Amino acid sequence: MSPAAIVIFGAAVRPDGSASATLRRRVEAAFAFGRNRAGTLYVPTGGIGRYGAAEAEVMAGILRRLGVAEDRLLREPTGTDTLSSVRAVTRLLRRWPGAVYAATSAYHLPRCVLLLRMAGLPAWACPPPAAPAAGAVLRRWYWRLREVPALPLDAALLLALRLGGRI
Repeated sequence: MSPAAIVIFGAAVRPDGSASATLRRRVEAAFAFGRNRAGTLYVPTGGIGRYGAAEAEVMAGILRRLGVAEDRLLREPTGTDTLSSVRAVTRLLRRWPGAVYAATSAYHLPRCVLLLRMAGLPAWACPPPAAPAAGAVLRRWYWRLREVPALPLDAALLLALRLGGRI
């Protein structure tokens, strides 16, 4: 089995600098998928948002607490959105010898996998974390519906960047 690079897409950091529940679930799902694979490289993405440290740093802290060695972490702390994270990760993993997996919430997986593949990486979906409690149904629909325009828009932008030689 070839080594896996698991790209963990960021989410909000709380005002106290801790991970939001969404961010924590994404990291835990990535860890569960990669922990028994030899040579797994975890690539947490995300820059500094509204609060605290960069999302990538907060995720790296969670992974270290879960027992991931520092040499198995490759942070990408500059991404401000999905597209910029994909562009940055593509530069980091261009010569990666194995598969690349996107780790994120279920609603976000199709866009992440598509963009990584369009950028030239052999990308697959990591099993997503379980959805939050039933009380958050409206919030889940908001995020799902947000993907409807975001996926084709980001795909078109990435295609333009690729045709222009900027990725």
